Amino acid sequence: MDAWDTDAMVTTTVHLLRHGEVHNPGRVLYGRLPGYHLSERGHEMARVVARALTDQGRDVVGLVASPLQRAQETAAPIAQAFGLVTGTDERLIEAGNRFEGTSVGSQPWRLLNPRWWPALRNPRLPSWGEPYREQADRMQAAVQDARIAHAGHEVVLVSHQLPIWVTRLAYEGARLWHDPRHRQCTLASLTSLHFADDVLAGIEYTEPARRLSASLSKGAWSVK
Repeated sequence: MDAWDTDAMVTTTVHLLRHGEVHNPGRVLYGRLPGYHLSERGHEMARVVARALTDQGRDVVGLVASPLQRAQETAAPIAQAFGLVTGTDERLIEAGNRFEGTSVGSQPWRLLNPRWWPALRNPRLPSWGEPYREQADRMQAAVQDARIAHAGHEVVLVSHQLPIWVTRLAYEGARLWHDPRHRQCTLASLTSLHFADDVLAGIEYTEPARRLSASLSKGAWSVK
């Protein structure tokens, strides 16, 4: 997006932070299942993001996370770095998914078993889980509340890949159905929404933990 004129405007930034790598040796599509925590590398990713925000002198005065453990753990180093208490917002939770709990290993085509066909009938909705529109609506409502509560400052919302990505698409006015392989939302990445007053003036995408993300196994199908 184009740069914006901040004269006489209240500028607020809402950072949408994807959680770090999860400990998941069984390669389960865990979705909203409890008990999935960050791996050691995931904790390091979270620390890297916190350091990046502090090194950049970010004016972070608010921190809210999805209720899921991996998001809460990702928020922890930021809370410590900025002296904040992490709030919890159900609207930031992972997308609902009927494949939740399925172990697919590195072979996503296992989901093409005939018993799953009814759930795959409409990928544009998608028919296997929470509709994209509903995800974007709840996320945008959370962003709006965070923007108002922390007007003139910066706030971090810790969420999950799909909800963050469809929220970005919604703000950009793009269609919400998409090829998952083309999502620009790596682990521990920041999708930063810059507002001038109540108008979205720019979207910035950064990967503070890029080095750690790049060290992940290439070609393995992501279930995060």
